[in-house]
Amino acid sequence: MTTWNLQGTVNHLLICGGSSCRKHKGEEVAEAIEDEIEKQGAGRLIHTTVTRCNGRCSDSCVVISYPEGVWYKEITPKLGKALVRRLLEGERLEDNVVYTYEGQFLAAAERGTKGKKKK
Repeated sequence: MTTWNLQGTVNHLLICGGSSCRKHKGEEVAEAIEDEIEKQGAGRLIHTTVTRCNGRCSDSCVVISYPEGVWYKEITPKLGKALVRRLLEGERLEDNVVYTYEGQFLAAAERGTKGKKKK
């Protein structure tokens, strides 16, 4: 197992690998994000982790950006690449923000407050 030196990392992207996100191209999203990080030469700045389910299946594919605590919904491979570029510019993909964290999680829109029980 590789141990990463995260010194210098400014963003950690958690890419949902749950079944709903995989059905919505989650694996391709992860690959596109990693490819764009490499293309931009940002491997020391942005670290990625593919997770298990993040519990927002209706928003798949979900990507969470830390340390800001921003949850992004409906990320496609193309949007994943755009997200990397925006983060490097200090910006967000505003149209895809579902939650932000400002001392507590805040829904970006009414839709974000609606959860769905898992079966």
